[in-house]
Amino acid sequence: MKLYTRTGDSGKTSLVGGRVDKDHLRVDAYGTIDEANSFVGQAMTLLTDKKFEDIYQELEKIQHELFDCGGDLAIVNNKIPYKVTAEMTVFLEERIDEYIKQAPPLERFILPGGSPAAAIIHIARTVSRRAERCIVSLKREEEINEHVLKYVNRLSDYFFAVARVINARMNVKDVEYERSAIVFRSKEEK
Repeated sequence: MKLYTRTGDSGKTSLVGGRVDKDHLRVDAYGTIDEANSFVGQAMTLLTDKKFEDIYQELEKIQHELFDCGGDLAIVNNKIPYKVTAEMTVFLEERIDEYIKQAPPLERFILPGGSPAAAIIHIARTVSRRAERCIVSLKREEEINEHVLKYVNRLSDYFFAVARVINARMNVKDVEYERSAIVFRSKEEK
């Protein structure tokens, strides 16, 4: 098997149902998802300790789901079924709710960082937000699997929660943004 095909040498690439320029909105969207996925993989190399086994397993699951997101975004003819479902987003929401309980209470914005693994997860979070913006732009122009947009939106929240838990489990304190007002309130305070 050859790794290169030379079919993209003219600046075009294949999607499921056609060819487009390599800077097409679809390619930008799934390429940005691939970028986020790579940062997830990098973070996983730092999360091999037993205390992160749950997070490691979830991140591996998410890596597969990110491939599903990219695959769904590469479909232009709607002749094959989508892979991303509402249940995938529900799973993320359940994990976010659990991780919020495991991290110290939060009132203010925090600086991305802390431990090396948390810092990389924060990068994955911001790249996911960029992917979300790409998907919104694509949605304005063409039909997409709506579940991909919801999933990627929730994924960045998941990464935020996971980064905080990683720091908490490593006894690394999140650094609050020093000029932040109180932006997060408990349910009792609302």
